[in-house]
Amino acid sequence: MLNSKELLVYTKDLSILFVEDIEDLRANTSEILKNFFKKVDTAINGEDALIKYKDYYNETSNYYDIILSDIQMPRLNGVELVANIYNINASQKVIILSAYDDSKYLLPLINLGIEQFIKKPIDYQNLLQALLSASKNLNKTKNTNKNSNINLDSSFMFNKENSLLINHGTIIPLTKYEIIFLQILSQDVGKIYSNEAITSHYNSFNESLDTSNIRKLVSKLRKKLPENCVESIYGIGYRLTPYLDI
Repeated sequence: MLNSKELLVYTKDLSILFVEDIEDLRANTSEILKNFFKKVDTAINGEDALIKYKDYYNETSNYYDIILSDIQMPRLNGVELVANIYNINASQKVIILSAYDDSKYLLPLINLGIEQFIKKPIDYQNLLQALLSASKNLNKTKNTNKNSNINLDSSFMFNKENSLLINHGTIIPLTKYEIIFLQILSQDVGKIYSNEAITSHYNSFNESLDTSNIRKLVSKLRKKLPENCVESIYGIGYRLTPYLDI
């Protein structure tokens, strides 16, 4: 079970916008969120959320730290909302709530760059765990942006600037395809990169890589990396798992 005190360490100074059109769910969940976040706002649909998103920035000169949103909503659905938000702030952290019949929406959302998705009906332990991960990643991203080193665990590091994988000071040899793959995933640690986005990135280097070859590449690369460093999201894509030295 998640330690609520640990979550509070990372969320106590953060803001969140919760977007949900079902009134009871919106009210109950927002009350839980208020136990952890400094600022909790709610919106009843995508259009309302976009207005509040812009208003919040105009009032504070800051964006919400996290957006938690349903997919199926009137006026603007979750996909349309996220697309509009990323046009404003490409680095926005977004967690999506999805029902089991929402699967057709998930790939477009992954391609847009959402942080995570949580299945409905909501398991609040899973939701709080996702919020913990996003909040840690938010802090990690802020720190990572200050330098080019990505810590993969206590001994492994990937230097984005020089494309070097280092373990205890020793450089681990990488192939060109492995370097490109790590460069993609290290752009935003914790973000899921779809198979389509990955193949498109290789194409920009005039290199060809289909989905089956991505799996083979990842299988070989994992032998050089810390365990569970590269997470595969079945049928969707891959991400680097944030290393959090607490």
